Amino acid sequence: MAASLRDAVCKQDICHREPDFDVLLTSIEQKLLTLFDIKKRKRYRAVVITGSGTAANESMLSSVVGNGAILILSNGEFGERLHKTSLIHNARTHLLQQPWGTPFDPDQIAAYLAVNDIDVVAMVHHETCSGMLNPLAAIGALAKSHGAIFVVDGVSSVGAEVVDMEGSNIAFCSSSSSKAIGSYPGLSFVIGRKSQFKKLKRHAAKTTYLNLATFYRFLKTHCQTPNTPAVPLFFAFEQALINLLSEGVTSHFGRIQARADQLRLGMRKLNLEFVLDKADMCAVLTTVKVPPAIKVGDLRDKLREKSIIIYEGKGCFAGKVFQVGNIGALSEQDVEFFLGTLRNVLLELQATAADGIAPIRSKTAPATLPAVAKLTLAKVRS
Repeated sequence: MAASLRDAVCKQDICHREPDFDVLLTSIEQKLLTLFDIKKRKRYRAVVITGSGTAANESMLSSVVGNGAILILSNGEFGERLHKTSLIHNARTHLLQQPWGTPFDPDQIAAYLAVNDIDVVAMVHHETCSGMLNPLAAIGALAKSHGAIFVVDGVSSVGAEVVDMEGSNIAFCSSSSSKAIGSYPGLSFVIGRKSQFKKLKRHAAKTTYLNLATFYRFLKTHCQTPNTPAVPLFFAFEQALINLLSEGVTSHFGRIQARADQLRLGMRKLNLEFVLDKADMCAVLTTVKVPPAIKVGDLRDKLREKSIIIYEGKGCFAGKVFQVGNIGALSEQDVEFFLGTLRNVLLELQATAADGIAPIRSKTAPATLPAVAKLTLAKVRS
């Protein structure tokens, strides 16, 4: 966490119903529009919610559908979460599902939209259970051609990947203050077209706290949030956006991708295999197959002793994969430290593994971990 964020979160408190907070919220909103590279800025607004990314997603799913029909596209854990959330709020919830880590079939989606009356299409941009980056432009075009609006969960992609609201026909996109934006967790936001925000008042409210129409009304008429905000987190969020925009959006994205490339090259040199093809990977996360005869829990524990945290796979990937994130203030030296430590830990674990498993060779020779059957994998996201 950047020192400037620690300073920001400790600023002297302000009253959230005074002009000071109006200025703060306006500053955050304008910086979000810049982050998204919105060209026609007057056509978009961004509301900020005190709550995690799941709060922003539930705000969208409970507010934008009304009595209409929504199609959830799911190819991972968080697509499944969107579906479960929608079922709570929307009687006419449809689902098209692929196995975790499997790309969507555009023809299948087009065929489904052709025979079903769908008002809203919702999808996770970056499925962290596998690290898969789902296509926005193609799905947005399909939704538009069938008269549906497109809603995107961008919780773990915004701040690391381009989210073209205008070009991809996205009506609403959610994300959080943490993840690739780099602030403290606890805030989320929904950015959307003003024309779509205005339509929300037609729908009966399904929640109190997370009614997106109420958030928009308070933003539009008072430049406020409808509920008491976590003001210190707003200070930190603004500072994180200042840091990101000062670096430059393109440079920020490039730095994250460079760390991912460095990690992936180093792990390939250890003969480790990835679940996804490079073209399907997000820049923030790499999902790695666990070598034979090594238990992922042992690998996690050994790395934790070295102050390195990895994620284990979940669901159908439990025990089969581990995941390495590369967002935050990571330097090239940090990545090299991880790669060296990972190599040594794998050597240590393989030294006690069953006979017949080829060890990682010395530093002067290429690693020779044998290939294993291709799997699909999972990642934790709060």
